[in-house]
Amino acid sequence: MSQGSVETQLDRATQRKRQSGFGGEIRRAFSGLQGEETRAGYLFILPNLLGFMVFSLFPIVFALYITFTEWNLSKPPAFVGFANFITLWNDPLFWKTFFNTAYYTFVAVPTGVFIAFWLAILMNRKMPGIIFFRTIYFLPQITLTVAAAIVWSWLYQPEFGLFNYLLGLVGIDGPNWLSSTRWAMPAIIIMGNWQGMGFAMLIMLAGLQGVPNELYEAAEIDGANSWQSLRYITVPLMTPTIFFVVVTSLIGAFQGFDQFQIMTQGGPAKSTTTLVMYIYQNGFSFFKMGYGSALAFALFVTILIITFVQWQLANRWVYGFQQD
Repeated sequence: MSQGSVETQLDRATQRKRQSGFGGEIRRAFSGLQGEETRAGYLFILPNLLGFMVFSLFPIVFALYITFTEWNLSKPPAFVGFANFITLWNDPLFWKTFFNTAYYTFVAVPTGVFIAFWLAILMNRKMPGIIFFRTIYFLPQITLTVAAAIVWSWLYQPEFGLFNYLLGLVGIDGPNWLSSTRWAMPAIIIMGNWQGMGFAMLIMLAGLQGVPNELYEAAEIDGANSWQSLRYITVPLMTPTIFFVVVTSLIGAFQGFDQFQIMTQGGPAKSTTTLVMYIYQNGFSFFKMGYGSALAFALFVTILIITFVQWQLANRWVYGFQQD
C-alpha cells in the first residue's frame, strides 16, 4: 500500500471521527432538510429567547451586582462589598417585615388550601346550575386586586362597614379592623383567601375529576362509606394536586404587596408591612437600590429554601412522587 493511500485513509478516518463528535452532530443538525427545520425552530424561539435575556436574565444579573454596591440613581454605583447584607442582618425592621410575611403566608396558605379543597368537592357535583356556582367562586380571581382591596376596605370600615354592622346585629362590638395591630393582618388574610381560593378551587376540581370513578364503585361494593372513600381514595390521589397548589400558593403569598399597600399602607405600627413592601420602600422611596436588591435576594433565597424543603418532603406524602 502506498504512502498516499495510507494518508488518504487516515484523513477519512479523522474526518469520520470529527463528524461523529459533538461538532459533527451540530453540523448535521444544520445541514439538509433537518438543518432547515432546525434553523426554523431557532428562529421561532428567538423572540422568546431575546425577551428572556433582556427582561429576565439581564435584570437578575444586574440586580445581583447592585447588591454589592451603594446606588441612589443620581450617582454611579459604588462598590461596598457585603455591607448591604451586614446591614440587612442587623436591621430590626427587616426581621419585623420577614415575620409579618411569614405570618401571612403560613396562616393564609393552609386555610386557603383547606377551604379550596372542600369547595372543590362541593363543586364536583352533577346538579343544575353548577357551572354558574363555579363561575361565581372563580370571579374574585380575575378581579383586579386594587379594586377588590378598596371594596374590602369599605367592608372593614369600623363605623359604617358591613362586617361591623352584621356583628352589631348579634350584639358584638366589631373591632377597628384595619387600624388594629391585632386585627389588621387577619383582615387581609381573609381578603386574600377570598380572592385566591377561586384559582386553587379550579385546580382542585380538575384533580378531583381525574380520580377514576371505578375506585369509588369498588369501594362502595366493599362496603366503604363516604368518609372512608374520601380518606382512602380521594385524599391520597389528590396529594399531587394539593402539593402543586401549596407550592405555588406559598410562592405567591411571600410576594404579597398589592392588598397591603392599598388597605393599610403597611400599618398600623408596621404590623402589616411585608418584605416586598420593604423592598419597594427602600428601592423607590428611599432610593437605596443596593439595599433594596439585597432584600430582594434575601426573599429569593427564602422562597428557594422553602420550595426545596417541600420538594424533599414530597416523597413522604405525595402519591406517586419520585425524585430523580
